[in-house]
Amino acid sequence: MANKADRYPDNVLGKFYCDTQCIDCDLCRETAPDNFKRNDDGGYSFVFKQPENEDEEARCKEAMAGCPVEAIGPDGAD
Repeated sequence: MANKADRYPDNVLGKFYCDTQCIDCDLCRETAPDNFKRNDDGGYSFVFKQPENEDEEARCKEAMAGCPVEAIGPDGAD
C-alpha cells in the first residue's frame, strides 16, 4: 500500500497520490490520463489533477487497483 509520507512532491493535494514505490510502468497514465502524468526527469508518475467527476474517480480507483507495486494511495491530504 502506498504511504503518503513517501508521496512525490509533484502530486497535487487531494485524495490520490503516487509514492516513491512507482516503477514508471505507465499503467496509471494509460488508465487515467486526465489525472496522472510522468515526471520525465525522475521517471515516475504523479497525480497532476484530482478527479473532478465520477468517471475520473473510477479511473483513478482502477489505476490504483491495477498498480503492480501499490504506489497509488487513496488517503492523501484533502
